[in-house]
Amino acid sequence: MMQQFPKTAVVILNWNGEKFLERFFPLVVEHTCKPGIDVVVADNASTDASLAYLHQNFPQIKTVSNARNEGFALGYNLALQKIQQEAEAQGEPYRYFVLLNSDIEVTPDWVEPVVAAMEADASVAAAQPKLLAFHDKARFEYAGAAGGFIDRWGYPFCRGRLFDTVETDTGQYDTPCQLLWATGAALFVRADLYLQYGGLDADFFAHMEEIDFCWRMRNLGYKIMYEPASVLYHVGGGTLPKSSPHKTYLNFRNNLSLLYKNLPQKRLGSVLCVRFFLDMLAAFMFLLKGEKGNFKAVFRARKDFRRMKASNWAKRKALPQRENLTGIYSGSVLWQYHVKGRKRFSDLNAKDFQQD
Repeated sequence: MMQQFPKTAVVILNWNGEKFLERFFPLVVEHTCKPGIDVVVADNASTDASLAYLHQNFPQIKTVSNARNEGFALGYNLALQKIQQEAEAQGEPYRYFVLLNSDIEVTPDWVEPVVAAMEADASVAAAQPKLLAFHDKARFEYAGAAGGFIDRWGYPFCRGRLFDTVETDTGQYDTPCQLLWATGAALFVRADLYLQYGGLDADFFAHMEEIDFCWRMRNLGYKIMYEPASVLYHVGGGTLPKSSPHKTYLNFRNNLSLLYKNLPQKRLGSVLCVRFFLDMLAAFMFLLKGEKGNFKAVFRARKDFRRMKASNWAKRKALPQRENLTGIYSGSVLWQYHVKGRKRFSDLNAKDFQQD
Protein backbone atom coordinates (compact mmCIF):
# COMPACT_ATOMS: atom_id res chain seq x y z
CA MET A 1 0.00 0.00 0.00
CA MET A 2 1.31 3.44 -0.96
CA GLN A 3 2.16 5.55 2.08
CA GLN A 4 -0.04 8.63 2.43
CA PHE A 5 1.72 11.94 1.83
CA PRO A 6 1.97 14.06 5.01
CA LYS A 7 -0.94 16.49 4.93
CA THR A 8 0.43 19.79 3.65
CA ALA A 9 -1.15 23.19 3.00
CA VAL A 10 0.54 25.46 0.45
CA VAL A 11 -0.75 28.90 1.39
CA ILE A 12 -0.37 32.03 -0.72
CA LEU A 13 -0.98 35.31 1.08
CA ASN A 14 -2.44 37.73 -1.43
CA TRP A 15 -2.88 41.49 -1.29
CA ASN A 16 -3.91 43.15 -4.56
CA GLY A 17 -1.89 40.55 -6.43
CA GLU A 18 -4.26 39.81 -9.30
CA LYS A 19 -1.50 40.19 -11.92
CA PHE A 20 0.72 37.70 -10.10
CA LEU A 21 -2.14 35.24 -9.63
CA GLU A 22 -2.97 35.41 -13.34
CA ARG A 23 0.68 34.80 -14.25
CA PHE A 24 1.75 32.19 -11.70
CA PHE A 25 -1.23 30.58 -10.01
CA PRO A 26 -2.18 28.18 -12.83
CA LEU A 27 1.23 26.50 -12.51
CA VAL A 28 0.90 26.36 -8.73
CA VAL A 29 -2.35 24.43 -9.14
CA GLU A 30 -0.96 22.19 -11.90
CA HIS A 31 2.27 21.27 -10.09
CA THR A 32 1.00 21.19 -6.51
CA CYS A 33 -2.55 19.90 -6.13
CA LYS A 34 -2.40 16.16 -5.49
CA PRO A 35 -3.45 13.77 -2.69
CA GLY A 36 -2.19 15.12 0.62
CA ILE A 37 -1.32 18.60 -0.68
CA ASP A 38 -3.86 21.42 -0.65
CA VAL A 39 -3.49 24.90 -2.13
CA VAL A 40 -5.11 27.77 -0.24
CA VAL A 41 -5.16 31.50 -0.99
CA ALA A 42 -5.35 33.77 2.06
CA ASP A 43 -6.49 37.23 1.05
CA ASN A 44 -5.43 40.32 3.02
CA ALA A 45 -8.48 42.47 2.18
CA SER A 46 -7.55 43.07 -1.45
CA THR A 47 -9.33 45.85 -3.29
CA ASP A 48 -8.53 44.56 -6.78
CA ALA A 49 -10.21 41.65 -8.57
CA SER A 50 -8.01 38.93 -7.05
CA LEU A 51 -10.81 36.98 -5.42
CA ALA A 52 -13.10 37.34 -8.41
CA TYR A 53 -10.33 35.92 -10.63
CA LEU A 54 -9.87 32.94 -8.31
CA HIS A 55 -13.56 32.21 -7.90
CA GLN A 56 -14.13 32.37 -11.64
CA ASN A 57 -11.10 30.38 -12.77
CA PHE A 58 -10.32 28.11 -9.82
CA PRO A 59 -13.58 27.50 -7.94
CA GLN A 60 -12.12 24.30 -6.46
CA ILE A 61 -9.38 26.22 -4.60
CA LYS A 62 -10.08 27.18 -1.00
CA THR A 63 -9.79 30.85 -0.03
CA VAL A 64 -9.80 32.50 3.38
CA SER A 65 -10.10 36.25 3.93
CA ASN A 66 -8.70 38.58 6.56
CA ALA A 67 -10.86 41.59 7.50
CA ARG A 68 -8.09 44.06 6.63
CA ASN A 69 -4.52 44.15 5.35
CA GLU A 70 -2.69 42.65 8.32
CA GLY A 71 0.73 42.62 6.66
CA PHE A 72 2.76 39.51 5.94
CA ALA A 73 3.25 38.33 9.52
CA LEU A 74 -0.18 38.70 11.13
CA GLY A 75 -1.88 38.01 7.81
CA TYR A 76 -0.29 34.57 7.68
CA ASN A 77 -0.80 33.91 11.40
CA LEU A 78 -4.55 34.53 11.21
CA ALA A 79 -4.97 32.55 8.01
CA LEU A 80 -2.96 29.53 9.16
CA GLN A 81 -4.78 29.38 12.49
CA LYS A 82 -8.11 29.34 10.66
CA ILE A 83 -6.96 26.75 8.11
CA GLN A 84 -5.68 24.42 10.84
CA GLN A 85 -8.82 24.83 12.96
CA GLU A 86 -10.97 23.83 10.01
CA ALA A 87 -8.69 20.88 9.21
CA GLU A 88 -8.79 19.70 12.84
CA ALA A 89 -12.58 19.92 12.83
CA GLN A 90 -12.54 17.48 9.91
CA GLY A 91 -10.11 15.18 11.77
CA GLU A 92 -7.22 15.82 9.34
CA PRO A 93 -4.86 18.48 10.75
CA TYR A 94 -2.03 19.71 8.59
CA ARG A 95 1.46 18.46 9.34
CA TYR A 96 3.19 21.11 7.23
CA PHE A 97 2.49 24.64 6.07
CA VAL A 98 4.22 26.11 3.03
CA LEU A 99 4.19 29.92 2.96
CA LEU A 100 4.50 30.72 -0.74
CA ASN A 101 4.75 34.16 -2.32
CA SER A 102 2.34 34.91 -5.15
CA ASP A 103 5.16 35.99 -7.50
CA ILE A 104 6.82 32.57 -7.74
CA GLU A 105 6.93 30.16 -10.66
CA VAL A 106 6.89 26.63 -9.28
CA THR A 107 8.28 23.52 -10.96
CA PRO A 108 6.90 19.97 -11.13
CA ASP A 109 7.01 18.04 -7.84
CA TRP A 110 8.54 20.94 -5.96
CA VAL A 111 6.87 20.20 -2.61
CA GLU A 112 7.89 16.56 -2.22
CA PRO A 113 11.71 16.84 -1.79
CA VAL A 114 11.49 19.42 0.99
CA VAL A 115 8.77 17.57 2.89
CA ALA A 116 10.74 14.32 2.50
CA ALA A 117 13.81 15.97 4.02
CA MET A 118 11.75 17.21 6.97
CA GLU A 119 10.10 13.81 7.41
CA ALA A 120 13.55 12.22 7.57
CA ASP A 121 14.62 14.42 10.49
CA ALA A 122 12.09 15.35 13.16
CA SER A 123 14.43 18.07 14.49
CA VAL A 124 13.98 20.18 11.33
CA ALA A 125 11.48 22.95 12.10
CA ALA A 126 11.64 24.77 8.76
CA ALA A 127 13.24 24.50 5.35
CA GLN A 128 13.46 26.15 1.97
CA PRO A 129 14.08 25.11 -1.66
CA LYS A 130 16.60 26.63 -4.04
CA LEU A 131 15.38 30.05 -5.12
CA LEU A 132 16.39 31.37 -8.54
CA ALA A 133 15.47 34.62 -10.27
CA PHE A 134 12.42 34.52 -12.52
CA HIS A 135 13.81 37.16 -14.91
CA ASP A 136 17.25 35.51 -15.11
CA LYS A 137 16.82 31.84 -14.37
CA ALA A 138 20.53 31.07 -14.36
CA ARG A 139 21.05 33.30 -11.32
CA PHE A 140 20.05 33.08 -7.69
CA GLU A 141 17.26 35.29 -6.38
CA TYR A 142 18.06 38.02 -3.88
CA ALA A 143 15.43 37.23 -1.24
CA GLY A 144 16.46 33.67 -0.39
CA ALA A 145 18.95 32.20 -2.89
CA ALA A 146 20.44 29.02 -1.41
CA GLY A 147 19.62 29.68 2.23
CA GLY A 148 20.15 32.34 4.87
CA PHE A 149 22.90 33.21 7.34
CA ILE A 150 23.73 36.21 9.52
CA ASP A 151 27.00 37.84 10.57
CA ARG A 152 28.15 38.92 14.02
CA TRP A 153 26.63 42.39 13.64
CA GLY A 154 23.26 41.15 12.44
CA TYR A 155 23.52 41.55 8.66
CA PRO A 156 21.61 38.77 6.85
CA PHE A 157 23.07 37.19 3.72
CA CYS A 158 22.65 34.03 1.65
CA ARG A 159 24.60 31.35 -0.09
CA GLY A 160 24.53 32.80 -3.59
CA ARG A 161 23.98 36.44 -2.53
CA LEU A 162 26.12 38.88 -0.58
CA PHE A 163 24.57 42.36 -0.48
CA ASP A 164 23.99 43.34 -4.13
CA THR A 165 26.19 40.61 -5.64
CA VAL A 166 24.05 37.71 -6.85
CA GLU A 167 25.80 34.63 -8.20
CA THR A 168 25.06 32.50 -11.24
CA ASP A 169 23.87 29.03 -10.30
CA THR A 170 26.47 26.54 -11.50
CA GLY A 171 25.56 23.83 -9.01
CA GLN A 172 27.92 25.21 -6.36
CA TYR A 173 25.16 25.08 -3.74
CA ASP A 174 23.51 21.81 -4.69
CA THR A 175 24.11 20.14 -1.34
CA PRO A 176 21.58 20.28 1.50
CA CYS A 177 22.85 22.19 4.51
CA GLN A 178 21.82 23.71 7.81
CA LEU A 179 20.92 27.41 7.85
CA LEU A 180 20.18 30.08 10.38
CA TRP A 181 17.09 31.16 8.41
CA ALA A 182 14.99 30.06 5.45
CA THR A 183 13.35 32.53 3.10
CA GLY A 184 9.77 33.62 3.70
CA ALA A 185 9.21 33.52 -0.06
CA ALA A 186 8.86 29.73 0.10
CA LEU A 187 8.98 28.70 3.75
CA PHE A 188 8.20 25.11 4.72
CA VAL A 189 7.34 24.81 8.44
CA ARG A 190 6.00 22.19 10.81
CA ALA A 191 2.44 23.30 11.48
CA ASP A 192 2.46 22.32 15.16
CA LEU A 193 5.63 24.31 15.91
CA TYR A 194 4.43 27.31 13.94
CA LEU A 195 1.19 27.51 15.90
CA GLN A 196 2.65 26.51 19.28
CA TYR A 197 5.23 29.32 19.21
CA GLY A 198 3.03 32.06 17.79
CA GLY A 199 4.15 31.93 14.18
CA LEU A 200 5.63 35.10 12.73
CA ASP A 201 6.02 38.13 15.00
CA ALA A 202 3.09 40.37 14.05
CA ASP A 203 4.93 43.48 15.27
CA PHE A 204 7.33 43.09 12.33
CA PHE A 205 4.42 43.57 9.86
CA ALA A 206 6.69 42.60 6.96
CA HIS A 207 10.40 41.93 6.27
CA MET A 208 12.75 39.78 8.36
CA GLU A 209 9.92 38.11 10.25
CA GLU A 210 11.01 34.76 8.82
CA ILE A 211 14.56 35.34 10.09
CA ASP A 212 13.19 36.02 13.55
CA PHE A 213 10.97 32.91 13.45
CA CYS A 214 13.80 30.66 12.28
CA TRP A 215 16.24 32.09 14.84
CA ARG A 216 13.69 31.41 17.58
CA MET A 217 13.42 27.82 16.37
CA ARG A 218 17.22 27.51 16.38
CA ASN A 219 17.33 28.86 19.95
CA LEU A 220 14.84 26.13 20.89
CA GLY A 221 17.16 23.47 19.48
CA TYR A 222 15.54 22.84 16.10
CA LYS A 223 17.26 22.86 12.70
CA ILE A 224 16.59 24.99 9.62
CA MET A 225 17.48 23.31 6.33
CA TYR A 226 18.06 23.98 2.63
CA GLU A 227 16.91 21.40 0.09
CA PRO A 228 18.23 22.07 -3.46
CA ALA A 229 16.29 19.22 -5.06
CA SER A 230 13.34 21.62 -5.16
CA VAL A 231 13.74 24.69 -7.40
CA LEU A 232 11.54 27.78 -7.65
CA TYR A 233 11.77 31.02 -9.65
CA HIS A 234 10.96 34.24 -7.80
CA VAL A 235 10.18 37.69 -9.22
CA GLY A 236 10.88 39.50 -5.93
CA GLY A 237 10.06 43.04 -4.84
CA GLY A 238 6.45 42.64 -5.91
CA THR A 239 4.97 44.62 -3.01
CA LEU A 240 7.69 47.09 -2.02
CA PRO A 241 10.51 47.97 -4.44
CA LYS A 242 14.06 47.86 -3.16
CA SER A 243 14.36 51.67 -3.23
CA SER A 244 11.26 52.23 -1.06
CA PRO A 245 11.94 54.28 2.12
CA HIS A 246 9.21 52.27 3.83
CA LYS A 247 11.11 49.08 3.02
CA THR A 248 14.29 50.66 4.39
CA TYR A 249 12.38 51.57 7.56
CA LEU A 250 11.02 48.05 8.03
CA ASN A 251 14.37 46.39 7.36
CA PHE A 252 16.30 48.57 9.84
CA ARG A 253 13.63 48.46 12.56
CA ASN A 254 12.98 44.74 12.25
CA ASN A 255 16.66 43.88 12.05
CA LEU A 256 17.25 45.59 15.40
CA SER A 257 14.22 43.84 16.90
CA LEU A 258 15.33 40.38 15.84
CA LEU A 259 18.79 41.00 17.32
CA TYR A 260 17.29 42.27 20.56
CA LYS A 261 15.04 39.22 20.84
CA ASN A 262 17.49 36.48 19.87
CA LEU A 263 21.11 37.36 20.70
CA PRO A 264 22.68 35.75 23.77
CA GLN A 265 22.93 38.17 26.69
CA LYS A 266 26.70 38.52 26.71
CA ARG A 267 26.71 39.74 23.09
CA LEU A 268 23.59 41.89 23.13
CA GLY A 269 25.07 45.15 24.42
CA SER A 270 28.18 45.16 22.24
CA VAL A 271 26.26 44.29 19.07
CA LEU A 272 23.64 47.00 19.60
CA CYS A 273 26.37 49.55 20.34
CA VAL A 274 28.24 48.73 17.12
CA ARG A 275 24.98 48.73 15.17
CA PHE A 276 24.24 52.28 16.30
CA PHE A 277 27.38 53.52 14.55
CA LEU A 278 26.88 51.29 11.51
CA ASP A 279 23.29 52.48 11.14
CA MET A 280 24.42 56.11 11.36
CA LEU A 281 27.00 55.39 8.66
CA ALA A 282 24.31 53.83 6.47
CA ALA A 283 21.99 56.81 7.02
CA PHE A 284 24.59 59.35 5.93
CA MET A 285 25.56 57.20 2.96
CA PHE A 286 21.92 57.44 1.88
CA LEU A 287 22.10 61.22 2.31
CA LEU A 288 25.28 61.49 0.24
CA LYS A 289 23.51 59.62 -2.56
CA GLY A 290 20.60 62.07 -2.39
CA GLU A 291 18.21 59.48 -0.90
CA LYS A 292 16.61 61.70 1.74
CA GLY A 293 13.67 59.37 2.23
CA ASN A 294 15.95 56.46 3.11
CA PHE A 295 18.05 58.76 5.35
CA LYS A 296 14.97 59.68 7.38
CA ALA A 297 13.77 56.07 7.38
CA VAL A 298 16.84 54.91 9.33
CA PHE A 299 16.22 57.43 12.13
CA ARG A 300 12.51 56.61 12.24
CA ALA A 301 13.37 52.91 12.41
CA ARG A 302 15.69 53.42 15.37
CA LYS A 303 13.12 55.59 17.15
CA ASP A 304 10.41 52.96 16.76
CA PHE A 305 12.81 50.20 17.79
CA ARG A 306 13.34 52.04 21.09
CA ARG A 307 9.58 52.36 21.47
CA MET A 308 9.20 48.59 20.97
CA LYS A 309 11.92 47.61 23.45
CA ALA A 310 9.58 46.74 26.30
CA SER A 311 7.44 44.37 24.24
CA ASN A 312 10.52 42.85 22.60
CA TRP A 313 12.09 42.30 26.02
CA ALA A 314 9.01 40.38 27.15
CA LYS A 315 9.26 38.19 24.05
CA ARG A 316 12.98 37.70 24.67
CA LYS A 317 12.37 36.52 28.24
CA ALA A 318 9.80 33.98 27.08
CA LEU A 319 12.32 31.96 25.04
CA PRO A 320 15.97 30.89 25.44
CA GLN A 321 18.94 32.36 23.59
CA ARG A 322 21.85 30.13 22.59
CA GLU A 323 25.53 30.55 21.75
CA ASN A 324 27.36 29.14 18.72
CA LEU A 325 24.48 28.44 16.39
CA THR A 326 25.10 26.94 12.96
CA GLY A 327 24.44 29.67 10.41
CA ILE A 328 26.09 32.57 12.26
CA TYR A 329 29.23 34.02 10.68
CA SER A 330 31.62 35.21 13.38
CA GLY A 331 33.18 37.86 11.17
CA SER A 332 31.78 41.00 9.55
CA VAL A 333 30.31 40.38 6.11
CA LEU A 334 30.24 44.17 5.64
CA TRP A 335 34.02 44.33 6.11
CA GLN A 336 34.68 41.29 3.94
CA TYR A 337 32.53 42.62 1.11
CA HIS A 338 33.44 46.31 1.00
CA VAL A 339 37.05 46.24 2.26
CA LYS A 340 38.39 42.78 1.47
CA GLY A 341 36.52 42.54 -1.84
CA ARG A 342 35.04 39.13 -1.07
CA LYS A 343 31.84 39.21 -3.07
CA ARG A 344 30.69 35.58 -2.96
CA PHE A 345 29.65 33.30 -0.13
CA SER A 346 32.40 30.86 -1.08
CA ASP A 347 34.98 33.65 -0.61
CA LEU A 348 34.25 33.69 3.13
CA ASN A 349 36.41 31.50 5.36
CA ALA A 350 34.44 28.39 6.28
CA LYS A 351 36.21 28.28 9.65
CA ASP A 352 34.48 31.55 10.61
CA PHE A 353 31.04 29.96 10.55
CA GLN A 354 29.84 28.81 13.95
CA GLN A 355 28.65 25.28 14.58
CA ASP A 356 26.27 24.02 17.24
